[in-house]
Amino acid sequence: MKTKPIVARARANEDVEEAIAHYLAEDAAAAALGFIDALERAYAYVGRLPHAGSQRYAHELDIPGLRSWPLKRYPHVVFYVERDEHIDVWRVLHTQRDLPASLVG
Repeated sequence: MKTKPIVARARANEDVEEAIAHYLAEDAAAAALGFIDALERAYAYVGRLPHAGSQRYAHELDIPGLRSWPLKRYPHVVFYVERDEHIDVWRVLHTQRDLPASLVG
């Protein structure tokens, strides 16, 4: 099975930068590094097995193909759509946010 490359949208990259900035502002550099590691593992996993992600929000928001995958040990979820040649990462959201509103807003 071929691993698909991850292509993160600008909003997803902004989400990641905000999360890292939050951990650093809390003087938690180790947590920031752990977040990056967890994100890289999640990206690698969905690149190999894109159908493993939950389709809950695809049905709830009527966005065909939208899937989500949670980060391990961090309260963030990766939202993505599988494309023919890559994984299109839409957002990386903290679970305390209004996830549906953040996805369609």
